[in-house]
This record gives sequence, C-alpha cells and structure tokens, in this order.
Amino acid sequence: MGYYDEKEKENTLKIREQLTSLPSFCKDFIRSIEPRTTSKTRLAYCYDLQVFFSYLKNNNPEFKNKDIVLDDLDSITFQDIEEYMEYLKYYKDENNIEVSNSVSGIKRKIATLRSFYKYYYNNELIKTNPASKVTLPKLREKEIIRLDVNEVADFIDSVENGDKLSNREQKFHEKTKLRNVALISLLLGTGIRVSECIGINISDVDLKNTAINIKRKGGKEAIIYFSDEVLKYLSEYMNYRKTISNVDTKSNDALFLSLQNKRITARQVQKIVKKYATGVVPLKHITPHKLRSTFGTNLYQETDDIYLVASVLGHNDVNTTKKHYAAIEDNKKRLARNTVKLRNE
Repeated sequence: MGYYDEKEKENTLKIREQLTSLPSFCKDFIRSIEPRTTSKTRLAYCYDLQVFFSYLKNNNPEFKNKDIVLDDLDSITFQDIEEYMEYLKYYKDENNIEVSNSVSGIKRKIATLRSFYKYYYNNELIKTNPASKVTLPKLREKEIIRLDVNEVADFIDSVENGDKLSNREQKFHEKTKLRNVALISLLLGTGIRVSECIGINISDVDLKNTAINIKRKGGKEAIIYFSDEVLKYLSEYMNYRKTISNVDTKSNDALFLSLQNKRITARQVQKIVKKYATGVVPLKHITPHKLRSTFGTNLYQETDDIYLVASVLGHNDVNTTKKHYAAIEDNKKRLARNTVKLRNE
C-alpha cells in the first residue's frame, strides 16, 4: 500500500471513529460530500461538528443530557449560531485544554456548519436554515511574506553551511545536510506544497528529464519540472539516499526520510524551514508555504505570465493566483505609466 493509500485508510478510520460520537444523522451528511471532497476534508468537517455539538450540550440547557436528533436542528436559532461563533474565539475542549481560534479558524467552522445545514435543508429534512443567515467573519488582507532574491541565496547558503545554527543544531547539521539542501531547494525551485513534497517517492523522480510526479490537492497527479540547480542537489541526495539501510517498511520508497528513517512529516519540514530561516531573516516568519509564495513571485516576475504561474502552482482558478500577486501587478502597472507616449518630444 502506497503513502497516499495509507493516508486515505488512516483518515477513513478516523472518520468512522468520529462518527460514533456524533449524532447518528451526521453520517448522511459526511457520506453526501464524499464524491467531491478528500478524506482529509471530511475528517476536518467531523472535527468541526464535534465542537458544535459539544457546545450545544454544554451551553444550551435544551440539549443538556440529551441525544440530539435531526429534528432538533430546527430548534436552533440564528442567535444560537451567532453565540456559537462568539464562543469559538476562546473555549476549553472536552479534555479541559484551552483552545483559541483565529478569524480564519472561526470562518472555517461556520462554513462547515453552513454546508451541514444546507444539505438537510435542501433535501427537505429540516424546515429552517439559520446558518445561512450568519455572516462569515471577514478576513483581513495580509501582506504576503516571501524571501527576497538575496535572502533566497543566504537561505540556501545557511542550509549548506549551517553557519547560522546553534551549537545543539550544529550536531545534526552534517547528518541531514544533503537531505535538507535537496528538500529546501526543491520547495524553492518548484513551489510545491509541503503535503506534495512529503508524498514524493524515489520512483516519482526523473533526474534525466528533471521532473517529478506529485499528487495535488484532491488527488490529481501532476508532473513538475525543476531547474539544473535543483537537479544538482537532488542528485547528490538521491545517491546518498540509496545507501540508507534499515528504512521503515512503510517508507521504503519515500524520497525524504527523517532521522528515524521514516517518511518525513509536514511538521518536521516546517521545523527544518524555521530552523534555517530564523538565522537568515529573523524578522520574517518563514514557513514552507512562504517558500511557495517566493517561487510564485519569482516566476511571475521573470515570465509576466499569471496563467503559467497558476498552472505550475496547481491553482484551479487563476483569480486565486491574481489575488496572491496583486501587489506585483499593481507595481507593473505603475512602471508602465510612461510607456505609451502621446507626442514625441
């Protein structure tokens, strides 16, 4: 069973486990969204619904010590859901652990609730849809953080040399240098997502044609090409990768391994990026996604082709790409203001 098959199995089992503690009618909703969502998305919906029904039982006297049934959804009002949205800012979960949600986190949970209510309402299983009346919280437009050209060079140098690391971090540097340089250069040189990166197998890499086969969000496969610079680092690492023995059985074909010789995780990649970025750009919070933004910016500046950027980054809608690089677009417009002459002087 491959990596993505394992993740699918793992998520499916988690969904089943979550459904055992949710009201029984929730199964119909989760089943209804299966054709158009990933197992990861459905699992996130289950977690969101757990928070909602836990809130109802603990904060609404009508539902205390009661098994919630489908008809109960009609007794929940617009005001109840607004109060729930306020509750989401800060609360304690069933294990008494403090939880706080960002605006984006609250927006996602309310969006889940809206989809949930919409399914039952559209199928005439309930009479009201109070969730549709709730206004989603507005996200503030954040400035896109990315590495400048000189910072990219310093970043790669730091990963190669380890000169910005603490004494403790230096101990692991030599053991992981080839892997980290290949991994970081691949992220910076292709703009792939961290989830796509950790899923790459050795058999997905074609050094001859400087290409990798990745699985995009939603399960679509795509071939991504990388530069000669990335080829150099990737070749060196893959030669070393062949010498690694005692690899975890489930990770036999995994390209990037942890020190425990298991497939590297997204969390581990995030820590690697943070470790090297802190010494180079301490005032910027650099994550793997920021490296993706850096690649997208550089590609757009070099090609001036927003459709190419959208295609390479795997955006289904070019408007998503335009939103991310609107500042560059505005700057190009500003620079072009004197291009057209009304009269020759």
